[in-house]
Amino acid sequence: MKAIVVFKSVSGFTKRYAEWIAEELGADLCRAGKADKADLMEYDTVIFGGCLHAVGISGIGLIKGNLDALVGKSIVVFAVGASPWSEAIVEELEERNFTKDERARIKLFYLRGGFDLGKLGLPYRILMILFKFLLKMKKGKTADEEEMIRAYANPADFTVKGNIGGLTDYVEALKSGALTMV
Repeated sequence: MKAIVVFKSVSGFTKRYAEWIAEELGADLCRAGKADKADLMEYDTVIFGGCLHAVGISGIGLIKGNLDALVGKSIVVFAVGASPWSEAIVEELEERNFTKDERARIKLFYLRGGFDLGKLGLPYRILMILFKFLLKMKKGKTADEEEMIRAYANPADFTVKGNIGGLTDYVEALKSGALTMV
């Protein structure tokens, strides 16, 4: 089974996970801006990774826009954000990024990345500064929200290679025939 990992990364966290996944699976690796439908058609398994911006998966249009052409291929998406993993985050990502039909064709994974305000472009930086202001004003902040506020001054990196295990195990099970597409 021939696989490709395509990614869109802003701060480098998604890129790091994409590199680890490609290495672990022996898959090809490509930035999202350099891949098109013709490139994706060469593979049995297409793995796409994008960072999160307001619960939207950056660059996911590459997959969604070509989903009809990718019939018969295994499609895996991983989203990378600063929040700790939770089932609620995965459910929200599925609901906000994919239709019911798309969810039936795409297997989604969430990987915790990090936060580095200095690596964001101006529009995202402005949005995140506004978010920080709102977060600081909130009463009864959670420990995760307090940690996020601290990350504005001290960048946080939560990437761990072991986090890719669920995704790589899933793809390996597809390869071996132990699983069929979602």
